[in-house]
Amino acid sequence: MAASSIAARELLHNIKLIPYYQKSSCLFSRRISTSKLQCSSQPPEKSAPQQLVGVVGLEIHAQISSNTKLFSGSSVQFLAPPNSSVSFFDASLPGTLPVLNRRCVEAAVMTGLALNCTINKKSVFDRKHYFYADLPAGYQITQQRRPVAVDGVLTYSFLGGRKRSQVMRKNVHIKQIQLEQDSGKSLHDDVNSQTLIDLNRAGVGLMELVMEPDMSCGEEAAAAVRELQLILQALGTCQGNMSEGQLRVDANVSVHRPGEPLGTRTEVKNINSIRYLARAIDFEVQRQTAVVRRGGAVLNETRAYDSKSGETVAMRDKEGLQDYRFMPEPNLPPLLVFEDEASLPAGVEAGEAVLLRTLRARLPELPSVRRDRLVQTYGLLPEHSFTLVNEDGLMEYFEAVMKGTSRDPRKVIGWVTNELLGLLKQQDLSVSHSPVLPAALAELLELQEAGCISSSAAKQVFQEMWRSPGKAALQIIQELDLGLVSDAADLHRICQKVVDSHPDKVRAVRSGNQKVLNKLMGLVQKETKGRADPVLVREILQEKTS
Repeated sequence: MAASSIAARELLHNIKLIPYYQKSSCLFSRRISTSKLQCSSQPPEKSAPQQLVGVVGLEIHAQISSNTKLFSGSSVQFLAPPNSSVSFFDASLPGTLPVLNRRCVEAAVMTGLALNCTINKKSVFDRKHYFYADLPAGYQITQQRRPVAVDGVLTYSFLGGRKRSQVMRKNVHIKQIQLEQDSGKSLHDDVNSQTLIDLNRAGVGLMELVMEPDMSCGEEAAAAVRELQLILQALGTCQGNMSEGQLRVDANVSVHRPGEPLGTRTEVKNINSIRYLARAIDFEVQRQTAVVRRGGAVLNETRAYDSKSGETVAMRDKEGLQDYRFMPEPNLPPLLVFEDEASLPAGVEAGEAVLLRTLRARLPELPSVRRDRLVQTYGLLPEHSFTLVNEDGLMEYFEAVMKGTSRDPRKVIGWVTNELLGLLKQQDLSVSHSPVLPAALAELLELQEAGCISSSAAKQVFQEMWRSPGKAALQIIQELDLGLVSDAADLHRICQKVVDSHPDKVRAVRSGNQKVLNKLMGLVQKETKGRADPVLVREILQEKTS
């Protein structure tokens, strides 16, 4: 421990300090199955009160998209060299004072407006005292007594029902949104048995969103976090990249019987993946259920999720209430937010204040509005709009294709969500990295609409476009000779060959089984490598089997 402490002190002593400057005015166990739990939207049956159900609440830390930190002018940059973005204030040098970053305030207020929160015109900052090696001041500046926003609601959606094709909508209440500063990062060197401190992250602006325990399983929690992620990205207030720690989730989980008091909860800390969030919560619900059914007691503790085993593991108990010794932050005045310019006090310029009317006008189209617009504009099914909005960039791709084709949107959606998205997921690519651009897909669909190729040939062309980016659809059709065969004489000859080779199927059609006709059509398409005009083929086969 002594060597570790000395190493940490030496590293801190060598921190590259960036001059601090003012940015703005303060006016502003045993293994349990982790199969997916089904979240029912139906009212419980009579026997349900005897069944244990999960109760889930979330605390989410969202890193604010800002060039500088919450209270200093140090830059915010992921993967910057250790201790290269640290001001005197970040390192807690004596005599340094915080100056509030107006951008961070506006981001928190916009987020609150988008989540239907009440914005407190006057909020205050507090000191939360606790010791971490990477918290140089020994306290965190946060908002405990009166945060910037309270009493909001997040409406989220997920696919449910028997076939998981029905869009289920639910609400989770937002207790509060508060501004606070992040801590630094401890770098553990197991080889040399020492811990080093990187203060680049110390002081980065965070929004902590506290959700009420309105959810019951991992699927609901994952859908709520995904919806919040989409909202934050649409607002531009947080990039929401969980792999970079820009969105960190703590899940409070308990089980109880409906109608009875809530059970003892556990907290699963620092989950950095939506998929892992769902798995961690579902495992914890099943673990606690098993404990209660055995007659045991669930411990009030902090746990971590082990993605390799798919289990949560105990970290520390929470039986004793930690005394954070909250106190008002003496170096920051109350944070004031105004309705509009008319409400500004004398001597305060509009450019120095945070105005609600201005921020409301800047709110973009939110995910729920996008889904409704897609359904109304293009006549899509709700589940299709859900897929388009929830996949990064897929809605923009779909709308770009629609600008280049006259095809029915309900046919275009099949290409986008099945052919395109299927290949993207198969190769773990984002929409922005698709080898087939929207204009290229639109050209292919127009050729199919014009009768130049069959639907099966069009899929062959799409596969080749994927393998050979830059090749036009028409060029591929010519090179592979995939043009539609519509010569009546050729098709009569091929259809006759198929009919002669399958007398049993012909008898079935003549007996009234018209479904067998489709099998004969498939055989003709096989003979022509999917190039036969399906309308003409059906007419010929009907004539020859009548």
